[in-house]
Amino acid sequence: MDLTAADRFVIEGGHPIGGEVIPSGNKNEALPLLAASLLASGNVVIENVPRIRDVTTLIELVRALGVSVDWSGEHAVTVDAGGLRESRPDAGLAAEIRASFLLAAPLLARTGLAVLPRPGGDKIGRRRLDTHLLALRELGARITLDDAYYRLELSGRFRGAEVFLDEASVTGTETAVMAAATAGGSTRLLNAASEPHVQGLCHALNAMGARIRGIGSNVLEIEGVRELKPARHQVGPDHIEIGSFVAVAAMTGGALRVRQVAPDHLRMIRLVLARLGIETFVEGTSLQVPAAQKRIIAPDVDGGIAKVDDAPWPGFPADLTPLALVLATQCEGTVLIHEKLFESRLFFVDSLIAMGARILLSDPHRALVIGPSRLHGATIVSPDIRAGMALIAAALTAQGRSVIRNVQQVDRGYERIDSRLKALGARITRE
Repeated sequence: MDLTAADRFVIEGGHPIGGEVIPSGNKNEALPLLAASLLASGNVVIENVPRIRDVTTLIELVRALGVSVDWSGEHAVTVDAGGLRESRPDAGLAAEIRASFLLAAPLLARTGLAVLPRPGGDKIGRRRLDTHLLALRELGARITLDDAYYRLELSGRFRGAEVFLDEASVTGTETAVMAAATAGGSTRLLNAASEPHVQGLCHALNAMGARIRGIGSNVLEIEGVRELKPARHQVGPDHIEIGSFVAVAAMTGGALRVRQVAPDHLRMIRLVLARLGIETFVEGTSLQVPAAQKRIIAPDVDGGIAKVDDAPWPGFPADLTPLALVLATQCEGTVLIHEKLFESRLFFVDSLIAMGARILLSDPHRALVIGPSRLHGATIVSPDIRAGMALIAAALTAQGRSVIRNVQQVDRGYERIDSRLKALGARITRE
């Protein structure tokens, strides 16, 4: 199916969403893995890769650099970077996704040069690159910047160093780890991010011959090696997608079973869901969401208003904050949603208010939600991946017909979300 900017979803709300679903692979693991594959000599096979717009865009970018990338299965990609010849990714494609900047370290390691345009991605506020550049500079890169491009140069190999990141940036950590993997000497990376997708990248690099210790912690010890070798790695389940499906089921009253989850990745997500009155059960590698939910927000022990706020791992993921906010509109009580990272992410609440939600946007980072609210259908626009999914959830809950425009934003991060929701009982069509 051709997914274009003209596509829209038409949703008839008010029907329970339930059944059984298997989550896609974690997009935020698959993207850095595609970039890291450029470091290896020979084939790198990545399994459980989601077929989403961001992945296909990055594959196009990498192919244009002379790298062979083939879909070797429905969700498997084989990368052979033996033909890498370019150091300047296509500016038009790079402008579509923020992950384009993940090519910086591999290009420097392989060619000594990376000329990168300012990356694109979700318009959810300022998304600084300072952490990436700090790490690359500490590891030996020279960086110049003009109005449109970053020019990065490296003489010989990266050199190991102690690097203290100025924030626990996920992609900044991934950039530093990829640079250190083939550096001369040892690197100690402090204040590193430790999200599941960062862990997945580190495990994949180790399978390629890297020497990374401390995976899952905020201190990574990396002994550089001269060359990485072919390997095979399976991308883990997307905990953000899992949380999205659970929220939709809980809001609409459906009973849902999510199979093939990583329970340890869901601890904080389940804790926050419980705060909103949503009960879940883990059975082996399945997550169960019963149909009968209290949906009563639990106040703090002293009676204070409950709060849901995001934080670096193992805190609540920022990418699920929009879903938590929409879910709260269907729960009894009051909760403060505090989005700490991006100053524009909560602006989509205007659409929810137009649908009947009772939300007070206190400032760009905080919204007070008073529930439950009876939502009604509306015509709305998806501003980014996560807010777009949150608006789909609202439309599935609302009474009447909703039209969601700009759905290519959702397609960037969720594979075939319309057909997968339809299989769970949603009345959704793509036009």
